[in-house]
Amino acid sequence: MADSSGTKVEAASAPEGPEGQKYLASGRSLSMRLWEGEPTGATKEPVRRDYETVGYVVSGRAELEIEGKTTVLEKGSSWVVPKGAAHTYRILETLTAVEATAPPAESHGRDAV
Repeated sequence: MADSSGTKVEAASAPEGPEGQKYLASGRSLSMRLWEGEPTGATKEPVRRDYETVGYVVSGRAELEIEGKTTVLEKGSSWVVPKGAAHTYRILETLTAVEATAPPAESHGRDAV
């Protein structure tokens, strides 16, 4: 029998995470989250996460550093942060981006710093 557990999540009413991210649709193996209107100048301490992340910039610009290598992300850019890679970012221009994580970032405390 086919899995019929599909769901719809509206960004306007999506649950919010500890860093302001909105948790969008989530399945057993992956999930999506929205970073909306992240302010210019915002930076994060380098972290290593127990999941892989892919993302897409909807608007704005940011510097993404992965294992000491820095790249600029802008509208239309997509990226990958491998599972376990040290990474951080700095917002250069108010940023809105969508990310997918596998396994789901919000499960089992994976999103905790």
